[in-house]
Amino acid sequence: MDQIMHGAPVDLSFRSLSRLTDAWTETPCSSLRPLKKNSERKYLSCSLRLSNNSITDLCDLHQTVCHFLAEPSHLAWLDLSFNKLSHIEQVLCELPGLRVLYLHGNSIYTLSEVDRLGVLPHLHSITLHGNPIEAYKTYRNRVISALPRLKTMDFGGVTQQERVLAKLWHQSNTRCRNSRKSLH
Repeated sequence: MDQIMHGAPVDLSFRSLSRLTDAWTETPCSSLRPLKKNSERKYLSCSLRLSNNSITDLCDLHQTVCHFLAEPSHLAWLDLSFNKLSHIEQVLCELPGLRVLYLHGNSIYTLSEVDRLGVLPHLHSITLHGNPIEAYKTYRNRVISALPRLKTMDFGGVTQQERVLAKLWHQSNTRCRNSRKSLH
């Protein structure tokens, strides 16, 4: 396990991939730390970089992770930045070991989709800047409220004051929604 956690990332960035299945025929970039493989020729890594491509959806994410990683359930760091993703897809919620998720520089426009990531018990770092959702006035409060275990967001630390404000925002927003329902 220790060898997997400290293995070099499987880097499939800058490949002009439009679908995840296109990655299956690619050989990851080599870095300063060489990638190690097991006897089944799967990589001993917990990190997958798919940044700077043209990926539009994540329908084959599970199969892609299984294709490359010796221990797919140990995926802890996933970089999907600078692609063409427009949604935070449910498949991301099926990565229970995920700690770091980069989604910056995409086309995500539905802020409420961040809520679904709240099921990831270890997610402590996320990037979402450079997406249309960043323009919402409640952007930071909503994300911190939905993901209370965050330590960093958009490469900046989440402060205690932001946690308090996000909690107050959430309580206020919940009360407003409940009072609107009782009026109908």
